[in-house]
Amino acid sequence: MNNLLNNIQEILLMGPGPSCVPDAVYQAMSQKTLGHLDPYFLQIMDGIKEQLQAVLHTHNVLTVPISGTGSAGMETCFVNLVEPGDPVLILSNGVFGTRMQDVASRLGAKVDALEFTWGAPVIVEDVKKKLAGNAYKIVAVVHAETSTGVCNPVPEIGKLLQGSDTLFLVDTVTSLGGINIEMDAWGIDALYSGSQKCLSCPPGLSPVSFSDRAVAALQQRKSKVPNWYLDLSMIIKYWEGRKRVYHHTAPINMLYALYQALFLILEEGLEHVYQRHLENHRALVAGLEALGLKMVVEPQYRLPMLNSVYVPDGVDEAAVRTALLEKYKIEIGAGLGPLSGKIWRIGLMGHTARPENVTRLLDALKRLV
Repeated sequence: MNNLLNNIQEILLMGPGPSCVPDAVYQAMSQKTLGHLDPYFLQIMDGIKEQLQAVLHTHNVLTVPISGTGSAGMETCFVNLVEPGDPVLILSNGVFGTRMQDVASRLGAKVDALEFTWGAPVIVEDVKKKLAGNAYKIVAVVHAETSTGVCNPVPEIGKLLQGSDTLFLVDTVTSLGGINIEMDAWGIDALYSGSQKCLSCPPGLSPVSFSDRAVAALQQRKSKVPNWYLDLSMIIKYWEGRKRVYHHTAPINMLYALYQALFLILEEGLEHVYQRHLENHRALVAGLEALGLKMVVEPQYRLPMLNSVYVPDGVDEAAVRTALLEKYKIEIGAGLGPLSGKIWRIGLMGHTARPENVTRLLDALKRLV
């Protein structure tokens, strides 16, 4: 009987996620499985909380990884904070802002969407005008819009909400571990991310953090959280205190992997990690432009970890991606939504953000474009 796992090839992951995983993280996953209430495993859980607080620059007690991918983190934030009829403003300039709208609508929120051009950032002045005539329970935005490669002005949006009762919810799925995040200083109340992007851990966990204000909103709900599995008022009892209350069986070995991935980032040093992403981004952009390719996003708004580039006229974008994968063992991503068929998305996330990987991709593209 043929075991398909024996035929998996090593692929250089340079798409929009997942990213390449360090050997130390794979080794962590292979450690012996402990019980989900084992005293030593509880120490590892506490360690993960401290690590996440460090990379997010937050003192939030409710800072935990959700058992699920980044989409589970998104749903966790909305399902715990939204009740039917709540006014919610979504600032949208890509696929993942659109997903926020969908999730909030399904929960019965009165969703107001402020739409911006794909490939350009949210305009702070437009948000200010919108807030002047409306009151919202939640304002939500994507920090690093993975569908376009745009970095949105989260600190500036946070300043607009200072002194108000509005909760600020931010998607950091692609930004966490690649660029700086100051959760407390920026006034973010609820935040979610994913393990498979700049953290360079396999997909399957979603870090989430709630401020004291967000926790208070959860505690003051008029109705039960409608999703049992993602109910933070129950999950926190498993992640906090001397006596842990079982909620669901945690993905033990995935949590080992997250612990190790965060350990590597903190060991390297956050500033050094961010600089490494930026330097490799600059080298990639220079190489792409030398090939005559044009970037989608203006320089001042670009993400270092997600680089969108226009497909040249007359080039079959899917054929290039297929050739990269089959001949050179390199994966890059296609465009989504209105950018489908028009762009490539090149990831430089976490362990992938290294000079040798930039060189390898550029050498392959020279032969294909």
